[in-house]
Amino acid sequence: MIDQYAVIGNPVAHSKSPYIHACFARQTGQELEYTRIVAELDQFALRLNNFFAAGGRGLNVTVPFKQEAYALAASLSPQATLAGAVNTLMIDTNGRLYGHNTDGLGLVQDIIGNLGQVLRDRRILVLGAGGATRGILQPLLAEQPHSLFIANRTPAKARELAAIFSALGPVQGGGFDEVDAQPYDWVLNATAASLQGELPPLPTGVVARQTRCYDLMYAAEPTVFCKWALTLGASLVSDGLGMLVEQAAESFKLWRGIRPDTRSVIAELRRELT
Repeated sequence: MIDQYAVIGNPVAHSKSPYIHACFARQTGQELEYTRIVAELDQFALRLNNFFAAGGRGLNVTVPFKQEAYALAASLSPQATLAGAVNTLMIDTNGRLYGHNTDGLGLVQDIIGNLGQVLRDRRILVLGAGGATRGILQPLLAEQPHSLFIANRTPAKARELAAIFSALGPVQGGGFDEVDAQPYDWVLNATAASLQGELPPLPTGVVARQTRCYDLMYAAEPTVFCKWALTLGASLVSDGLGMLVEQAAESFKLWRGIRPDTRSVIAELRRELT
């Protein structure tokens, strides 16, 4: 029987994960099948249990089930524990459901490995204090930035998140009106606002020639955030397509014991989008 993997979410029809993992499997000579599973909002646990009971080897979890996956996992990786969310599941050697979060690892690998950039000793501004931000903070802080500020429309939520991660590095949080109006080295958009054609209300001056801007969202055309950053003269602008592929590669490595080459897959996926 061919090893079975899947991505589970609602909605999930748009997911590029089957395409990405098919590319990984061909590249590494692995024989597996990767499909999509749509779960009704009250049937995630049932679908999950049925998948593994039938011999499934691993699941990727997407919205809106990452927090529920976290709650159901019997053991967790350090990344998942800090993120409070799980996007990768498997049965461990003790027969328990193991949860991991590869989102932040994928982001950092894309920035350092693919874009050839540095996060150490850099001033970082992260926009948004939701699940996406929580998933990337631990790997970002592990790179030892000079400082990291979380800006959110609800300042208390940003400050609460900063307090949770304060032991890992120099992180603070607050409202958009509390953002230092001086240029940052990095501005990371972890909100979905740009996909709705909106921009966070940032003060003038946060983006200058030395600033690098990264949108965790991706699309066939540059996002509103990326276009905005270009108009302000940012030295580098990127969307999150590379992060998508890199986090998938981390899942593949966990499941199959081999990490595929990602650059060719990123290039293939970019061509598919355009």
